Amino acid sequence: MLRVLGLLLAASAVRSLTPARVLVYTATQGFRHDSIPTAIQALNNASSFINVLFDDTEDETRFTDENLANYDSIMFVSTTGEVLDDAGKAAFQNYLNLGGNFVGVHSASDSLVNTSFYGQELGAYFDYHPALQNATVDVLDASHPSVSMLPSEWHIQEEMYNFKSDPRTLGAVVVLSANESSYVDTGVRNFNQGTPHPSAWFQEHGAGVQSGHTAGRSFYTSLGHLNETWEDPLFMAHVLGGLTWALQANTTRAFNTSAVVGNAGAAPPDSTTTPSPNMSASPSTLISAGHVSIVTALLAVAVGVYFTFSM
Repeated sequence: MLRVLGLLLAASAVRSLTPARVLVYTATQGFRHDSIPTAIQALNNASSFINVLFDDTEDETRFTDENLANYDSIMFVSTTGEVLDDAGKAAFQNYLNLGGNFVGVHSASDSLVNTSFYGQELGAYFDYHPALQNATVDVLDASHPSVSMLPSEWHIQEEMYNFKSDPRTLGAVVVLSANESSYVDTGVRNFNQGTPHPSAWFQEHGAGVQSGHTAGRSFYTSLGHLNETWEDPLFMAHVLGGLTWALQANTTRAFNTSAVVGNAGAAPPDSTTTPSPNMSASPSTLISAGHVSIVTALLAVAVGVYFTFSM
């Protein structure tokens, strides 16, 4: 398992002109997941492995044309409700029109539900979920970096989301599907989400972009409810695989000198990047020091194992 993760992280590391920069947005106006701090820490712990800088915020005033121009992707993590005002939505739309990328995780699909461009960029809005329980998701496209490391039948504990539409109608490719025989769902489905049941998907060209503009990539996964999920190296590999795939759209400055959005090498003036821990220490030292999570230690082990096997 660790060797697989090491291979994934080495392969998915962003090979760019400069480190890619991602704005992680975690604002909530509805239900708030207590896993949000764990998610932020897990992403920052992985930063140095994938050559990506993460800035996290819950401040909607950060959504301006000037500030968003510094980012290679915007990442909504467990957001809920109306988390942007009209000015922020306009800046977000402009960012996407200029080639910006988007990644959504878990209840990002329960956000901005009356904002059509966001729904299209996302792929589908959340409808409801049955009780948290053990379930199985099936890998549909093992060639995609977001699922290439997963078992063909992945057993998880999760809220199994149902959606109000089929993301495939927007051109999305579903890479993970909920195995409906593996869990109990007594809810009433009033919408057609298509079959097989979508759980994670990607768009090569984000559908939220207005006609005549440059479309970046979009990736969404419905998983990510629990703290334990963000501490699972397989889940982190899934999310990071989707993120690094989206970043490599070649439509932002970290990859394309002609692009007009993305990291040009200088940090935004109000960025709040959390420094990554010192990864030069051995995994055992990191664990005993007690100042990083088990995710960091496992990622360190994974990379170490990769280099051991590649010598």
